[in-house]
Amino acid sequence: MKTVKIVGVPEHFNLPWKICIENGEFEAENIDLQWQNIPEGTGKMCQMLRDAETDIAVILTEGIIKDITAGNHSKIVQIYVQSPLIWGIHVAEKSDFHSIKDLENKKAAISRLGSGSQLMAYVNADHQGWNTDNLQFEIVNTIDGAVEALTNGTADYFMWEHFMTKPLVDQGIFRRVGDCPTPWPSFVIVIRDEFLKKNSTIIEKILEIINKTTHDFAKIPDIDKTLAEIFNQKLEDIQEWLKLTQWSQKNLNEKAFIKIQNQLFDLGIIDKKSTFVETVKAL
Repeated sequence: MKTVKIVGVPEHFNLPWKICIENGEFEAENIDLQWQNIPEGTGKMCQMLRDAETDIAVILTEGIIKDITAGNHSKIVQIYVQSPLIWGIHVAEKSDFHSIKDLENKKAAISRLGSGSQLMAYVNADHQGWNTDNLQFEIVNTIDGAVEALTNGTADYFMWEHFMTKPLVDQGIFRRVGDCPTPWPSFVIVIRDEFLKKNSTIIEKILEIINKTTHDFAKIPDIDKTLAEIFNQKLEDIQEWLKLTQWSQKNLNEKAFIKIQNQLFDLGIIDKKSTFVETVKAL
């Protein structure tokens, strides 16, 4: 039995992994796939890849491309979710901010430096025509930390996935002033170089198993009810999310990689570029 460590955010996107693990599909191939939830998100997972605390990460595209250009020895082996991630822009319910424009030169709560919540603040600022040099950040680690920061005023707004954050909007803790979708596929599957070199056959089998499940994910009986129950979501919100989510079983091609990297460079998120060969590995 080969032990493989994998990390991802505790969100609806990663339920297919849990289903495959619980169904014993990896075990049947002599793979002990050990899943760990990382609520801190992309920045933490990048560090775990660097420190060899995980072998695989299901991670935000922009975050891992940034970290690979900064020296993370890992490879993107596949796109996991092709559709954009819809980032809700949230403020405290009782705040005086009522539109995205009100947030210029205000402080964004972020999970960690290099996280999606930080990188998307740059994307949003660019969309709004703001000077990105004026962006300010407060590190809050998790969504609970963001609730605390926005409530007590140590940060002004927080960008996080629209549907996962909606219960906080419904409860009157956050107010959403707008959305900012990623201009690229949302999630990719990434492997540490050292692990990939020694275990390419095992990685191929893992991808084969997960791809079969994501391909038919929306057709699983009562999957909407299951997701709503697990993630404390309204059924209609999950049904909307399922309509918007497009899974992928393909690799990131060179043309798409160059486009994403150029966007990150133009936004000032990265200050140098990596090559396709350094970043992506087709299996």
